[in-house]
Amino acid sequence: MEHEWRERTRPLRLERRYEFQDYESLRDFLDRAAEVSEQEGLYPDMGFGRDYVNVTIHTDEDTNELGEQQHRLASQLDALLNS
Repeated sequence: MEHEWRERTRPLRLERRYEFQDYESLRDFLDRAAEVSEQEGLYPDMGFGRDYVNVTIHTDEDTNELGEQQHRLASQLDALLNS
């Protein structure tokens, strides 16, 4: 099942669910996502099970907006699936 990023309100945020064939693939994604988050200095909320992870990217604390950094992180996480 393919899911796309959705912009939510109350509070404003980006959300996406990624699904994987097995736990090993999920674990690899989480490890690489941690590296990307460190590089960006932006740390999304992640909840996961055996074969999925739900990701929530919150707004910038100073502006309370979803800016370039949040959208860039979302794109980088998507790119991890193709690498």
